[in-house]
Amino acid sequence: MKKSDIEDIEINLLLEAIYQRYGHDFRHYARASINRRVRAAVQNSDCGKITEVIQKLLVDESFFQGFLAHFSITVTEWFRDPEFYRSLREKIFPILATYPFIKIWHAGCATGEEVYSLSIVLKEEGLYDRCTIFATDFNDDALEKAKKGIYSIEDIQKATPNYQRTKGNGSLSKYVHAKYNSAIVDSSLKENITFANYNLVTDGVFGEMHLILCRNVLIYFDKFLQNRVLRLFNDSLFHKGFLCLGSKESLEFSEIRAHYRDVDKKAKIYQKIQR
Repeated sequence: MKKSDIEDIEINLLLEAIYQRYGHDFRHYARASINRRVRAAVQNSDCGKITEVIQKLLVDESFFQGFLAHFSITVTEWFRDPEFYRSLREKIFPILATYPFIKIWHAGCATGEEVYSLSIVLKEEGLYDRCTIFATDFNDDALEKAKKGIYSIEDIQKATPNYQRTKGNGSLSKYVHAKYNSAIVDSSLKENITFANYNLVTDGVFGEMHLILCRNVLIYFDKFLQNRVLRLFNDSLFHKGFLCLGSKESLEFSEIRAHYRDVDKKAKIYQKIQR
């Protein structure tokens, strides 16, 4: 048996141990991605082998929490894909404006940059005050950073061109304030956001939403898990609600494709047309 085959067996045992012991299910993450993350986690631990990691995480919860961080994808930025936010302004928000209140789920919010970007656009379109926004992730460390809303000044400076491309009508300095060499999100952007731990793989239906955003998360899942999560979103979305995916993601060939129409094919925005 090849060394790589043995490693595959060990990784399978590791993922099964995590699921059985802690309920976190990574068994249907894209395999190439999960293999890289397991190797990195092992290298950063005081264990020399995957089998040693399995033994330790079964009995040491604090070790597992540190190990878990390697499975969380926190790649994000302010106004990521600015054309997407521009499409929200022009095609989605005028429809949402007809509702007396708006419920939004931002799934996989990571460290918060994109959910605050969304809040800024909602404010500028006059919708924020009637919104309830749920921002979820399974990484508690990332959620804590998101709640604090403290970022580097350099990140905000880099975000300005993207913000302008969304047809932003103001300045980011109105929403983010410099203090102690950091950029702090204005408290008004946090008022209607609830940050919560939620696992897309294992948790259930999340209310009835008018708008769901889960961008650049599904690319880390295999086809089985992608369909599981998309069914979850479908069950959590109002009839005629909107689902937003990442630039490299799509509903094409998914189990729920027939339930949706394209609103903006390039921006990957869909509207639910069947229950």
